[in-house]
Amino acid sequence: MAAEAPILDELHRLRARIPQLTGSLAASVDGLVVAEDTPGVEPEGVAALTAAALGVAVRLSDVTGSGDLRELLVRGRDGYVATYAAGQGAVLTLLARDDVSVGRLHLEGRRAATRIGELVDEAAPETKIRTPARVPAARAKTPRERRTAPTHPRTTTES
Repeated sequence: MAAEAPILDELHRLRARIPQLTGSLAASVDGLVVAEDTPGVEPEGVAALTAAALGVAVRLSDVTGSGDLRELLVRGRDGYVATYAAGQGAVLTLLARDDVSVGRLHLEGRRAATRIGELVDEAAPETKIRTPARVPAARAKTPRERRTAPTHPRTTTES
């Protein structure tokens, strides 16, 4: 991809602005690495897991009526994983220590995601990829539909 070098530069600048970042990567919504700066972490695995988490988050956002997915934040005992929509077909995933300012993480992450999205979209204008927020999700049944829908077809036996 022609935009890989500028995207990698953006990832390096992002890590310089937030010293608590331990890694960053840009990936397609399908889980393919576009550019990465993730020392000590296997980027292909993170990108694939990001795509899986993104699918669930998009569905949750859709089912709850929260609108298009913008970001996803996971907090573990030792740090954060933050994922931001980046243009038409990419996401930015940031790995940060637990002592990061979450407000600063969001501010810088959103800005970087916007720039990376522009770079990815410019590199592939003919590609029609859906935004992460618009990945189709099956509609979940409402509680009423779950109560009234049969769980299995009824069978009758005639002798």
